Amino acid sequence: MRCYLHAYLLCTVFTFFSLLYVYSQLASTLEDRDERSGGGRISGRSSHDAGHALRKRPGLLGLRDREWGQNRCKSLSVSYWNPYWRPPADDVCGVNCLLESPLGEKLSSATKEPKNDRSHLAVVACGARLEETLTMLKSAVLFSRKPVHFHIFAEDDLHDAFRNALEMWPVAVRTTFTFTIYPIAFPEENAIEWKKLFKPCASQRLFLPLILKQVDSLLYVDTDIIFLRPVEDIWGLLSQFNASQLAAMAPEHEEPRIGWYNRFARHPYYGKTGVNSGVMLMNMTRIREKFFKSDMTAVMLQWGEILMPLLQKYKLNITWGDQDLLNIIFHHNPENLYVFPCQWNYRPDHCIYGSNCQQAEEEGVFILHGNRGVYHNDKQPAFRAVYEAIKQYSFGEDMESSLLQPLEAALQATTHSYCGLSSHLFTKRLRESVRLLQPEDIGSQANIIPVPDAVD
Repeated sequence: MRCYLHAYLLCTVFTFFSLLYVYSQLASTLEDRDERSGGGRISGRSSHDAGHALRKRPGLLGLRDREWGQNRCKSLSVSYWNPYWRPPADDVCGVNCLLESPLGEKLSSATKEPKNDRSHLAVVACGARLEETLTMLKSAVLFSRKPVHFHIFAEDDLHDAFRNALEMWPVAVRTTFTFTIYPIAFPEENAIEWKKLFKPCASQRLFLPLILKQVDSLLYVDTDIIFLRPVEDIWGLLSQFNASQLAAMAPEHEEPRIGWYNRFARHPYYGKTGVNSGVMLMNMTRIREKFFKSDMTAVMLQWGEILMPLLQKYKLNITWGDQDLLNIIFHHNPENLYVFPCQWNYRPDHCIYGSNCQQAEEEGVFILHGNRGVYHNDKQPAFRAVYEAIKQYSFGEDMESSLLQPLEAALQATTHSYCGLSSHLFTKRLRESVRLLQPEDIGSQANIIPVPDAVD
């Protein structure tokens, strides 16, 4: 009995000091915000109003109008930046190195055309993810008829490999996309903790609105994504956002009886079954301007202010890392999330327990998400068959005979598995995507709007 009492007292003391730490960080954050607001960057306005006014200026110009000084960052050697839940002082050179360096100049020039002319797609690659990421990017350009800009966040030792691989693609294909390669960048405080949260570098997606300040909207995808229809189709969902919505994701599960969050989560989550962040469409301008509700304070916090306190409060209770943090945020701010159907993020869970994605049954799979490593093992051969077909297809070959027909033959050999029984859903939309590219622009991408040379 005495041992139980001692354990209870120790647990109580630990919880007390943990909460005390979180609230002290929140108090410090709010104090910093008040100080900046009191200073007043624009006469007669709060700091939030001032920031809003500056954001009305296009691209990097609005950012540089702030009195931060010039030419403080000469290179892109800085990989870590000051924590945005406590914004840096004006004389600190942090993430702004990305904006003020030559890379920032290139990116600014690469994004000057009207917003609707091209999509912006971001991916984060760490470890042995090079081939998988390149296959995802390949699927993005194969079916798209409008230009796309790739924002590739990768560990330093992968930069040359990405650049060399993309520059080896045929000239006709390279005219359909541009790309920028960035270093992995986390808050310098807790950088190791953020990087190791769930999977290597996965939590980088949380900081994209704070790094890519010149980008208005962005589609983030995991490396294990395969597009089966044009990128611009999911990009078009941005136009369906109402005035409050600022991000879009698919449900984690369609069937509550097999849901993870509603059965096991030890933290708040969105809706009945949570959301999956492997495909995330964002209006990043709205995210940067929004003040979010939380269960930590009555004061609403901006995106950069809320992330670290959430991690400190829930890090012992979360399983899926940054996805769990997103679920917590949108649990408290459900009006800000647009939920798109499961065929935009189709995973093994949608077929291993029997088909449970009704929209895919009706219209086919739009985006395939091979999570749990199913592209690289034999657990879900239907998923692996799609991945291998895209990887092995050579640009310029006839898509009907060199991609679609071999894939359909390979899928016929997977009908012994539950997902194999639903594999006709994988090619239902793919066949339509191939048809729309015929006859003149298969391989040559002739009908795709060309864009300037790739940015690296």
